[in-house]
Amino acid sequence: MNKIKLDGIFPPLITSFENDEVALDKFADNIQKLNSANLSGYVVLGSNGETCFLTKNEKLSLISKVKSTASDGKIIIAGTGMDSIKETVSLTNDAAFEGADAALILTPSFFKGRMNHDALLEYFSAVADQVKIPVIIYNVPKFTNVVIQPKTVKELAKHKNICGIKSSSTDIAYLGEISNLVNTDFNILAGTASILYAGLCLGASGGILAAANLLPNECVKIYESYKSGNLDEALSLQNNLLAVNKAITATFGVAGLKKAMDWLGYYGGLPRSPLQKLNNNEEEKLKQILIEENYLSK
Repeated sequence: MNKIKLDGIFPPLITSFENDEVALDKFADNIQKLNSANLSGYVVLGSNGETCFLTKNEKLSLISKVKSTASDGKIIIAGTGMDSIKETVSLTNDAAFEGADAALILTPSFFKGRMNHDALLEYFSAVADQVKIPVIIYNVPKFTNVVIQPKTVKELAKHKNICGIKSSSTDIAYLGEISNLVNTDFNILAGTASILYAGLCLGASGGILAAANLLPNECVKIYESYKSGNLDEALSLQNNLLAVNKAITATFGVAGLKKAMDWLGYYGGLPRSPLQKLNNNEEEKLKQILIEENYLSK
């Protein structure tokens, strides 16, 4: 299987809910607005999409909707990682049928104390052997408490159907170490906007960035400025995103991301229970950050 090239910026789409049910029309509306930006594609069923709260049928309906709504040329990446190899293979192949071009597969974590080099090597190799689309390793220790070691990534990068890694860690050295161990056709994707510029400097091909859900053009501009050699501009744009990105990821999470999207012309809505919406104090703090960074008027 040919390895896919993943350059540029991909937003990990939120899942739209109304009355705690998936709202495909609102989900599609957001994608149609994002289509006007020079994004490389979309990630559906990531952590920002609250995938852990979705049924299998809901997941497949979201993949189908993003495939039918995305403009031509957009790459569709679906988060299909489960703890078991068997369920991951099943969901990934169903996702491929619905139109996903690649699978973002997180490290299994229920038995996290045993998810060592050998276990992760076996897991990702077995999955990649059996699925119909390329696999992207998803390193997100914030949620899993599992870090896939660079030496494991080095071995997995040799697999013909493992095409890259998304790392949502802010550990810059981690990206650099991986970049030094893999071939140039292996995609390294920064998993948060706070390290996009640094990641590009260390060999990343792009980023899967929560901030691209509400500030797509700003995220793309960092990438394009870097690629065109305008490093000072890229760095300035990167620094302009830091406060907002921290607010919608580390500080307020999915609920904050969704609220910010509501304010900036998208449909954010509420997170799915048991995840809670922001309280009034949190809303006010988030709004002030957006105002101070000139992304929202008073």
